[in-house]
Amino acid sequence: MKFEGIYTPLVTPHTDTFAIDSGKFEATINMLIEAGVSGLIVAGTTGEYYAQTSDERLEMMKLAVDIIDRRVPLIVGTGAIRTEDSIYFAEQAKAVGAEGLLVSTPPYAYPTSREIALHALAIDRAVNLPVMLYNYPGRMCVNMDEETLDRLGRSPNFCAIKESSGDPNRLHMLARDYPHIQLSCGMDDQALEFFAWGARSWVCAGSNFAPEAHIALYKACAVQGDFSKGRRIMSAMLPLMRVLEQGGKFVQCIKHGLTLRGIDAGPPRKPLQPLNKDEKRQLAEVIRTMNTTIERIEQESAA
Repeated sequence: MKFEGIYTPLVTPHTDTFAIDSGKFEATINMLIEAGVSGLIVAGTTGEYYAQTSDERLEMMKLAVDIIDRRVPLIVGTGAIRTEDSIYFAEQAKAVGAEGLLVSTPPYAYPTSREIALHALAIDRAVNLPVMLYNYPGRMCVNMDEETLDRLGRSPNFCAIKESSGDPNRLHMLARDYPHIQLSCGMDDQALEFFAWGARSWVCAGSNFAPEAHIALYKACAVQGDFSKGRRIMSAMLPLMRVLEQGGKFVQCIKHGLTLRGIDAGPPRKPLQPLNKDEKRQLAEVIRTMNTTIERIEQESAA
């Protein structure tokens, strides 16, 4: 499976009572496909899978498959502490028609390199679907290191990795030593560096509400090879990336960004709390400035 373009890890819109809002979920998916994203991901961190029951996760898979209707690929996250649970979610994803899986390190368990590999290989044996690995030590506390990646080389299904460590040395290592594993940007403020090192896809939560900006950067760097234009777009996006990461309110910012676009994504599930008025005002201003700047860059480039 080739991962190219922008892949959006979907938010889970909620009603005021924290129930899944299927209507807003459909509106989000349709908006993103019309905007030109290349694929969609359900049950990523941005989707608050950790705050959902198993039945709700299955509901989200089925909803996504029905709404997307094969217009773009659907990737389903299998995140869970127990390998048995990850296998279950992977099996259900295959049963409903997902095209691929997002396989992360089991959280909290703190597994070794070998144990991470055995976990991923068990999922692979059970379902035989293309896999994008998800390396996110900031939340999982451990890296998918060389030993893990070497062990996973036993299966061609491990065809990509979303690298979210923030470590430039890992970016270099992956690009140089594992060219058979497609490199996907998972650290937004390093997108320019990822594209320079050959990444052809970007899994970016901000594309939930700003797909045009993320697609513009991808096209400038990965398609046109115009890194001068890419630097200008990246410079315009960096203030947004800083706001998204500050204060530990990442999911809240993504959901409110979508609400600003006209699709009310509702509150995050507890223990997370919505943004306050000042935070909402700051986010709105940063998005407005970014969009205006990128629009000007695109116009100047086309002139």
